[in-house]
Amino acid sequence: MSTIAFIGLGNMGGHMAHNLVKNGHTVQGFDVVAEAKQRATENGVDVRESAAEAAKGADIVITMLPNGGLVNQVVQEILDTDSGEKLFIDSSTIAVEEARDIAELLRSRGHRFIDAPVSGGMVGAEAGTLAFMVGAAEEDFASAQPLFEAMGKTATHCGEVGAGQAAKVCNNMILGVQQIAVSEALVLGEKLGLSHQAFFDVVSNSTGACWALTSNCPVPGPVPTSPANNDFRPGFASALMSKDLNLAAQALQATGTKAEFGQAACDFYQKTVDDGFGDKDCSFVIERIREASN
Repeated sequence: MSTIAFIGLGNMGGHMAHNLVKNGHTVQGFDVVAEAKQRATENGVDVRESAAEAAKGADIVITMLPNGGLVNQVVQEILDTDSGEKLFIDSSTIAVEEARDIAELLRSRGHRFIDAPVSGGMVGAEAGTLAFMVGAAEEDFASAQPLFEAMGKTATHCGEVGAGQAAKVCNNMILGVQQIAVSEALVLGEKLGLSHQAFFDVVSNSTGACWALTSNCPVPGPVPTSPANNDFRPGFASALMSKDLNLAAQALQATGTKAEFGQAACDFYQKTVDDGFGDKDCSFVIERIREASN
């Protein structure tokens, strides 16, 4: 089994690292948050005092961090202190060009790189049912397959480095639009006299069914595990949704793609964050829609 350095042990990374441990891998981890480090220690991760310390003696480095700047910072820290050849796997959601730039830096120093963002949220991370979208050389994808199997349900090879991030930005643009659409429809249903349960029972078995409803339902009751049942404590925070939609908006502009709904979703979530609700789950947008509808 591999020795793995796992950098970023938060809501997603902590569960992913735990699943690697449960599958027999030695995991050396690091996070800046004390609570995350304590939880990871309890789950069998050998928590170190820095990313560089976690990477010592590791064959593989996995990063799960909030943005590309932090990924680059961690990579630089490891390169400055460790010259052994490693396979780097980044499961953060970052810009396509950021992923390709990091890959080029690592190649120039004799390392390999895979971009492997995920879908499935905290529930999928804990259950080991994540969907990985992978950008990598064929041989690197094959090398990482046992790790994807330990942490997820599917791993799709999308193409060369950067293709995983391309798939993720497209997927999350759809998610942002759907979460708003589901919330708007639920508020409309409320005003027309539909109960939340009746709405859910119909739509979840009809053409409107989607993850934003069937897993991340923005009202309490129909899906007991959705964040709406817990004051919108985030599975996928609005701030992270906004970040991902801004990546999508940048890609739209760079490619000259016209996407009015994708841009509208980006603007909606940016306003939600600007108004101080970035720490709420992305399904919290239903409260914003209710407020605007009264």
